[in-house]
Amino acid sequence: MIVGEPAYSATDYSAPAMIEGIALVVALEGNRVWLVPEQSSSCGSCASASACGSKGIGTTASRLDKRRFRIDNGANLAVGDRVVFGIRENVLLRASITAYAIPLVAMLLAGSLAQWKFGSDLATMAATVAGLVIGLWISRVEAGRLHTRGDLAPLFLRRARPGETCNS
Repeated sequence: MIVGEPAYSATDYSAPAMIEGIALVVALEGNRVWLVPEQSSSCGSCASASACGSKGIGTTASRLDKRRFRIDNGANLAVGDRVVFGIRENVLLRASITAYAIPLVAMLLAGSLAQWKFGSDLATMAATVAGLVIGLWISRVEAGRLHTRGDLAPLFLRRARPGETCNS
């Protein structure tokens, strides 16, 4: 046994899996800190790079400003500190379902029911649009509920080790 190490070290499979990222503390605001996620070496080469801010129109500063987020400063962080933050995997899945699946299912269900009931293309099209609007409204309500509960907030996990990256 090595001195200073726990006698038994096992992965806690009951804890929800976390998707981790590394961010830089860029500002302090009361008991909260503003963070900007660091880009990994693979950033910019994926299909959604233009949506996440690694490429696109505008200055680098304006793109980084859009990616900033706040967390509580319980660890006495300072500007320039690198931290590891996490989002629970199940919350990310729930947010994806809220944003994409609910509107899609509502739209397809409304269109299918209208086609079955009326058999008219015009009624089907109108019901599909109405289903999409209702699905988007339901998604907005659910996203507000997730936000109010704090489920969507990133969590501070630890200070990043020197040289640590998302891939290490």
